[in-house]
Amino acid sequence: MQTYIDQVMTQANDAFQVYQFATGKEKKDFLYEIASEIEALGEVLLKTASEESNLPISRFIGESERTCRVFRMFGDLIEEGSWVEAVIDRHQENQSSESSDLRKMLVALGPIIVFGASNFPLAYSTPGGDTASALAAGCPVVVKGHQLHPKTSKLIARAMEKAIQKCNMPPHVFQLVEGDSFEIGKLLTQHPHTSGVGFTGSLVGGRAIYDYAQKRATPIPVFAEMGSVNPVILLENALKVSGTAWAKAFADSINMGVGQFCTRPGIQLAVKSEALDYYIAELSKFMAEKKNYNMLSEGIHQNYILKLKSALETKGIQTIFYRTGTESLSAELAIATTTGDIFLANPHLHEEVFGPFTLIIQCDNLEQLTQIWKQLKGQLSTTIIGTHEDLTTHKTMVDIARNIAGRIVFNATPTGVEVGHATVHGGPYPASTDSRFTSVGMDAIKRWARPVCFQNCPDELLPEALKADNPLNILRKVNGVYERI
Repeated sequence: MQTYIDQVMTQANDAFQVYQFATGKEKKDFLYEIASEIEALGEVLLKTASEESNLPISRFIGESERTCRVFRMFGDLIEEGSWVEAVIDRHQENQSSESSDLRKMLVALGPIIVFGASNFPLAYSTPGGDTASALAAGCPVVVKGHQLHPKTSKLIARAMEKAIQKCNMPPHVFQLVEGDSFEIGKLLTQHPHTSGVGFTGSLVGGRAIYDYAQKRATPIPVFAEMGSVNPVILLENALKVSGTAWAKAFADSINMGVGQFCTRPGIQLAVKSEALDYYIAELSKFMAEKKNYNMLSEGIHQNYILKLKSALETKGIQTIFYRTGTESLSAELAIATTTGDIFLANPHLHEEVFGPFTLIIQCDNLEQLTQIWKQLKGQLSTTIIGTHEDLTTHKTMVDIARNIAGRIVFNATPTGVEVGHATVHGGPYPASTDSRFTSVGMDAIKRWARPVCFQNCPDELLPEALKADNPLNILRKVNGVYERI
């Protein structure tokens, strides 16, 4: 295996020596062609992904469209060029006749390892945001395919290879490595030619990859997104006014993708009230209307059952709704509730239960709710449901939320992550290994780049983005004053 990984990574490094200098237009054409080749797979891709994941074809129609849109969005971003954050800083020293010319921009890191995710075969796996953003930055990509959807990964890999050939890109700018051995992931992460890692999955898996990287002779960045419980704050007035509507919305959110979304609302916090009692009853009613669907795999199903059983059997936990599945991989649907005191006394209740389950914490007062909220570990998202009066009365909640999560949601469910220029999908550990970055959205490209300064460099030797006559330059600094070029 070591010989094979050496070959793959040597090929990736060879590709980097060429690909890092591709122009924005060349990379855009490449990313657009990848999207076109994925679309050309048509029904074959959709059926294959559905068969391997136990998820409906309708799910993959949307996921495929999203993935292709992401590749094209990154293509547009790199052709426009401002993502490199080019800065020209000309400074005249006050005390001498010497002057300095400093120019800075982001440049590609090198070969990137992307670990395929189990729950999104198209959006966060062999294709998807990690692969698209790394290629956009100028980095070759080696994908460690996920063992739950090998056929889907192979179809995508062939589409990528066609795009490479059509665009005359280095032949190994993208490679797929298959196998379910943990040793493969370790070898890829610790290979000397690896410059960074993208991972979407469990805390156990992400932490293992992160630790592998830190044990290298030369540590590298690992951008692991590892899920969270995504706490929801339910304020009383909102429940009084729209309790039924919010119950329906959260029943849909809890069950989306059979509860196998990293943004599923796993914990809901509210102060005890008649409005909360009504909301819980309505949520149970809407959950009862949902079907029991099969989960992604036997391993994921068994892990869900074990964690769900542990939570429901904890002293002080009251099961509000529970329905077992009829097939071997069917997910149990469940709602439970407990008091603030019980929740505070049992840290294991704070952990993610990856499936269609939510735990409602009935707090004695707003102070206890806030105490619990602050004690939860880093989150991908946190949600505040409240009327305008609720939100304006409790403005400090926004200050609390910004220290808890990467995305603060107001009056909407957290499931589903839009792809845009302001998107943040990350958060304080253990939601991710580096809260300064996002794994979704246009800023995801910045994970795969580092800043380089060129001091007093002859203009003809500068990268195009840093040349004085390039319109893409963002700023220049003359005698301490920044101005647009």
